[in-house]
Parts: sequence; C-alpha cells; structure tokens
Amino acid sequence: MEVIELFKKLLSYPSITPDDANSLKFIQSYLSDYKALWFNKEGVKNLFLYKKFTPNKKHLCFAGHIDVVPPGEGWKSDPFSPVEKDGYIFARGAQDMKSGVAASIQALKEVKKFDGTLSLLLTSDEEGEAIWGTRFALEELGKKGLLPDYAIVAEPTCVERFGDNIKIGRRGSINGVLEIFGKQGHAAYPQKSVNPIHQIAPILPKIAGKKLDEGDEYFQPSQLVITDIRAGIEKTNVTPEKLKLMFNVRNSTKTTLEDVEGFIKKSLGDLNYQLTLTQSAHPFLTNQNSKIVQALKEAIQKVVRITPNPSTSGGTSDARFFAQKGVDTVEFGVSNDTIHAPNERVLKEEVVQLYQVFKEVIPLIGRS
Repeated sequence: MEVIELFKKLLSYPSITPDDANSLKFIQSYLSDYKALWFNKEGVKNLFLYKKFTPNKKHLCFAGHIDVVPPGEGWKSDPFSPVEKDGYIFARGAQDMKSGVAASIQALKEVKKFDGTLSLLLTSDEEGEAIWGTRFALEELGKKGLLPDYAIVAEPTCVERFGDNIKIGRRGSINGVLEIFGKQGHAAYPQKSVNPIHQIAPILPKIAGKKLDEGDEYFQPSQLVITDIRAGIEKTNVTPEKLKLMFNVRNSTKTTLEDVEGFIKKSLGDLNYQLTLTQSAHPFLTNQNSKIVQALKEAIQKVVRITPNPSTSGGTSDARFFAQKGVDTVEFGVSNDTIHAPNERVLKEEVVQLYQVFKEVIPLIGRS
C-alpha cells in the first residue's frame, strides 16, 4: 500500500473509544515483520510493535491512538467512509489522528536498516479516560526493559501551514473543587445566616483569572480559570448553606499543585471551606537540544523548507506519559483546525508530507 491507501483503510474503521474495531489486528498484520506485544485491560487495547535491527541501545518509538471521538451531527458524508474533495480527505479521525498513525506505520514498514530498535505504540483509549491506555502500556514495557529513548507522538500540531509547529512539551492540568460552608437562612434576616455567596464575592476578583506564574519562552503563565459556581435552592428568599466552585489550572513547570493549594488557602483566609485538588496531567518540557527535537526540525526543513516553532500550547496528550518515564518526547502531525468537529478533514498533501518527514527522521536518529 501507499500511505494514502493505508490512511483511507484506517479511516474506514469505526474505532470510537475504547473500541479499536479490529483496526489494531490489521496494523499488526501490516507490520508483520515487527514483534507484537498486546497490553489489554478493562476493554482497552494497546498494541506495541517493535523490531531490533541492531543490538544498539538506541530506541525510537512512534506513538498515537487509533480511537476517535463519536462523529456527532452535521456530517455531509458518512464519517467512516473517507471522501476526497478539493484536495482534502473527509472522515472522523482524519486529523486526530489517523493521519499520524498512517504516516508512522508506512514509514516504519519501509525501513531497511536502523542502528537500534524501532517501535510503534498504539492505544484505543486516548480520547477517553486514558487510564488503561498508553500509561498502562508504558508501565508494562518498563517491566520488560523495552522503554524507548525517544518518542514521536503524531498528534496534529500544525496551525497555519504544515510544518509550522511542533510540541516540545505540554502544560499540566490541575482540577479544583472548592466548597464554602455557611448557614442557611431567610433572606429577610441576613444577620441570622452566613451567606457563602457574600463571603466569596469580594474574593472572586482576586482569584478569577489569576496568573500564578509569569510563564517563560515556552510556557504561557499558569492561570486559574473558574469553570462553574453554584449555590442555593433556587428560591429568592432563602440564602444558601453551601457554595461550590470549580476551577482548572493549566500549569507550567513553574507552578505545582502545592502552589495552587497555598494560593487558595491564602486567598480564603479563615473562611470555612474544603478544597479538593487533583492533577490529571503533569507538565513536561523536552530539551531543545535533544536529538529527537533536532532530528525532527531537520527533517521538516528538508521536506517543507520551513523551521517549525517549538510550542507547548493546547491541552494534554499521551506524550505526557512518555515524558514521565524519562523518554525524550516530541509531538508532530498535520494541521488541527477541524479536530473533533463535524466534517473533519485533512489535506491529502499533508499526510504525504508527514510520512516523508518521518522517513527522514528515522535515519537521523539512527546515525551516530
């Protein structure tokens, strides 16, 4: 197969999280000269394919997810029957991220020699809870001594044109639930109650949108974003007993969960409250001088003649799990302007160029 034929084949699988729709078995058969390890748990499938070309320790892994979000409404064509029109290919997963998966697979299939080990790690649960996906698979690979030295996660990263953006890191995500306790009462007798709405009102301007650090050349400032506030029983004459406020902080490497906890404690003073913080993702930053970053930049320059911008923008991805294992990790893929939207589409040319970039990266990592 050529890369576009392979791409369309993958798009035809209705692999809605966490169902891979048997696409991973097809990929295993397509890369039949790679050894296969399966790590399946709680309905999630993870496939690891690897090939040791030489005993050299050098190990490059391509990674991604085969699952997609539900199509939703508003499609002009069958979301799992790819359609070509005006240079684009339309289907669910076209950008996020079967284009990256197809480019990775085709590049790996055509390798004749490499000084070390090449591998591919795919999961069926990146768009979902991601508990038994890449994170679980990497734990198992660590037990077997098969963790890579370098990883490319082929998520869609480009903004204005193909090749303009690579992700060398990601912000973390801290979720907060703040409950402020008062005393319910009659609105006509406010002196007999403790109104948590009135208590939080003068504090809100001090915490809403607060930048917890100044950021740096790679990260935007970590900012406290309030996402929900609710209190009361929807009666105009009853003051509430409790107020619940929810917030999120997309944190850089300069702000920790403990920093957020300290900020809230200082801001609320002696109010009667309970704070629950959870960290769903940790921030990471791959050194710009890392071999994987330099190789990817060189390959992009060769294929499309532009220098990519190193970025940490956007949400989270499975790249964070590689970074937590000490793997030098970078993300690069096609444009991301229609991900998760109806009529998701990708330029056919970008898929071909992504495959060409990955073909160039492999020997660059392999050289001494």
